Amino acid sequence: MKLDATDKKLLNLIQNNAKLTNKELALKLNLSVTAVFERIKKLEREAIIKNYVTLLDKNKIDKNFVVFCHVKLAQHNIDFIKHFEKEIIKLNEVLECYHVSGDYDYILKILVKNMEEYREFMVTKLTTIKDIGSTHSTFMIGEVKNTTAFTWDF
Repeated sequence: MKLDATDKKLLNLIQNNAKLTNKELALKLNLSVTAVFERIKKLEREAIIKNYVTLLDKNKIDKNFVVFCHVKLAQHNIDFIKHFEKEIIKLNEVLECYHVSGDYDYILKILVKNMEEYREFMVTKLTTIKDIGSTHSTFMIGEVKNTTAFTWDF
């Protein structure tokens, strides 16, 4: 599906505030409420809009210790990859997991309360996955940019 300028403006708006009503969106886009509704339904059907979520403030839920953990598998075969990915999905502390190229096979974004909680996570959860050859952890010092929105400039 090719997105037109109105689709992109609509997506910009709802990525920043998914609670805007169709009436509010219609006013901002100079469209009818029905036209906005139909565009949103089309974007959902085409899976351009995949989900609606609530973003939490990690500081307020006491999970503001952010770790990027690089993982190298012991071997590079389909069984190790499938097993690792199946196990990593189960870990609540892992918010993101990417299969990457380079010196490591995966990069994980992990949220925990503090260093002690991270150590406990490493010892009791992550390193118990049998296919891991090695890990390397990097700790966030400060957050420069963190967004879930892809926006278009006009």
